[in-house]
Amino acid sequence: MRRCAGPLLRLAGRRPLPLRHGAAAFPAASFSSSSSPSDGSGGSRAPDTSLFVPVPLKPVGDAAEEDVGAELTRPLDKAEVLKNLNKFYKRKEIQRLGTENGLDARLFHQAFISFRKYIMESSSVSADLHIILNDICCGAGHVDDLFPFFLRHAKQIFPMLDCMDDLRKISDLRLPPNWYPEARAIQRKIIFHAGPTNSGKTYHAIQRFLSAKSGIYCGPLKLLAHEIFQKSNAANVPCDLVTGEERVYANEDARQASHIACTIEMCSTNTPYEVAVIDEIQMIRDPARGWAWTRALLGLSAEEIHVCGEAAAIDLVTELMYTTGEEVEVRNYERLTPLTVLDYALESLDNLRPGDCIVCFSKNDIYSVSRQVEARGLECAVIYGSLPPGTKLEQAKKFNDPDDPCKILVATDAIGMGLNLCIKRIIFNSIVKPTINEKGEKEIDLITTSQALQIAGRAGRYGSSFKQGEVTTMHRDDLAQLKEILSEPVRPVKAAGLHPTAEQIEMFAYHLPDATLSNLIDIFVSLSQVDGLYFVCNIDDFKFLADMIQHIPLNLRSRYVFCTAPLNRKEPFVCTTLLKFARQFSRNEPLTFDWLCRHTKWPLAPPKNIKELVHLEAVHDVFDLYLWLSYRFMDMFPDAALVRSIQKKLDDIIQIGVCNITKLIRASQSSAAPGASEVVPEDFPLSRTKRDSRVFSDHRGVKSPEPLSVALEVPGERRARSLKAYRSSVRQEDLKSHGRGSLANRLLREGLLTQEMLRQLETP
Repeated sequence: MRRCAGPLLRLAGRRPLPLRHGAAAFPAASFSSSSSPSDGSGGSRAPDTSLFVPVPLKPVGDAAEEDVGAELTRPLDKAEVLKNLNKFYKRKEIQRLGTENGLDARLFHQAFISFRKYIMESSSVSADLHIILNDICCGAGHVDDLFPFFLRHAKQIFPMLDCMDDLRKISDLRLPPNWYPEARAIQRKIIFHAGPTNSGKTYHAIQRFLSAKSGIYCGPLKLLAHEIFQKSNAANVPCDLVTGEERVYANEDARQASHIACTIEMCSTNTPYEVAVIDEIQMIRDPARGWAWTRALLGLSAEEIHVCGEAAAIDLVTELMYTTGEEVEVRNYERLTPLTVLDYALESLDNLRPGDCIVCFSKNDIYSVSRQVEARGLECAVIYGSLPPGTKLEQAKKFNDPDDPCKILVATDAIGMGLNLCIKRIIFNSIVKPTINEKGEKEIDLITTSQALQIAGRAGRYGSSFKQGEVTTMHRDDLAQLKEILSEPVRPVKAAGLHPTAEQIEMFAYHLPDATLSNLIDIFVSLSQVDGLYFVCNIDDFKFLADMIQHIPLNLRSRYVFCTAPLNRKEPFVCTTLLKFARQFSRNEPLTFDWLCRHTKWPLAPPKNIKELVHLEAVHDVFDLYLWLSYRFMDMFPDAALVRSIQKKLDDIIQIGVCNITKLIRASQSSAAPGASEVVPEDFPLSRTKRDSRVFSDHRGVKSPEPLSVALEVPGERRARSLKAYRSSVRQEDLKSHGRGSLANRLLREGLLTQEMLRQLETP
């Protein structure tokens, strides 16, 4: 059935609905970010037909209506029919006609196999097809006469062939500014506050936000939104807090305040404001979340838009605003306190001083370093990405408190934004970091100049007890490389992220009602056209969730919302819980507080080892997931207030675990029997940069030299190819040795511990 007319009439005037974060994104398929931008000439990209899934057509059975064709002619000789069908398939003229009608070699072959199977296995076919087949078998017709019937069948199993022009129009992403008529209806003033970390750029933007009659702050993290929410209300400017999980009103009667602090995915493009602040604008290039900054920049309906971030984004923002007819005023800021790159590495944890922060790029490194620090009689705070925001704040408070004996911080790059820390010296434990490339693939690579500056800039914060910041590395061999990274200019931001909207996917589903949501997204991105200023964001996480819940009966909009849920797909417990949420939701059974407590086994005890701590973090993520869904399906997730109350209690329990992290590591080590699974889940291989050979022990105890070099190649090209080879070999070794020993054994294997260091750690 042809489905090509309906919603296109609404297309010209549409305004896309935003995708909620958690998608974060959209999670992105291997094709998405790497899809080539259109040259802007209007030419259509050839569709990726490997994404076209045929709709199965069942052959007509014996119980069908009487065979009219046989009555008019005679029953078909199926053997003769098969010979003629095969002749039809081999004819070059037919293949050419197929190509002209959108059937490339792949689709032509699939359509023919289905067409032949349908005819051969059906007890009867339509009268017109029967007569044509009979004429061909009798020599009164030509096999080419089958083409109209073949094409009709092909369009039945590939309905997108009949609607390709319409699908291309829906997925045309070349004019994003036109999606926001409210913003285009006013002349906005764009002010770009450009500068490094600790330069006061955001401070000046926030001052204008506070003095305005109405305003909205859009930040990348809940912590940042919460900080502005608190500052604004403390300054007697009523301000609401809006994140994916909650809305907190400044007014007791729940009236909306004139000011809002929100995570950027939650900003409204329909509400008019006097001032809007968009923080960390350089994240517009983020492969997963960049679309949210693009949407805010193009769509916020505010008289003044204050954009804060790296100077590397100035040119792109200026070009984007040129397409909207708006000028950009640039205000440049310099760092308020000096930052010095030291000429010596730390080399030993014995050289730590109060105010030091050791930056690691994996949770396993956090565990290892914090254990070694406390083995030296020093207290340390610990901050990493998967910790709840409340725990991060408590750890930061502990480290910042001059009366607390905790003077050392061990953290991941999660400290790069969102936390105010009194750090004297940043120490990079490593300068390689696991990253996701443009194709959605995981790599180990040198940190970028932007990342290094963001982290190093946390030292010597203006207004703290340290008037000057310092930065160095743990290992001497890394220091020269770090200096080079920090001295290079930040690469300009070249393109802004875009994302399929809920409305666009619904229109695709109207045309392709039998396609799965994952397949709809695939086809959308393969047909989408963008110009050189934009790219299509990754949607791997979205597709992962879409495939996971495909078997659950949900309407498209509900399915779409579940697939944009913010979760880490590497956490099996969280993914399993989302599946349970979706299944319960599909039965129209509310997910009550009691139901959630049963499935999470609440109440929970403080963790006794690292494995239990990781599980508590996953349970916290489940509570976040419940709150996120309750914001969208209030009737089905009715107990948000109760869940928020136990989440705060869980925050305290996790805080106890983090404060005792060294004891947990020791307990994990002692409880891991030979042959048992490791208790510390591995996010990425432990890594450290070197330019010489190191000795690694494999799981059999055999030592072998392993080159681990960071080769300097063409200027600007710092991709460490040997590190990739190392990563691959380490991953294979990990797979072979998975479950063969404790954390200490793996640290030994990775070269981060020596036997002598281990003996020192084990000394009471």
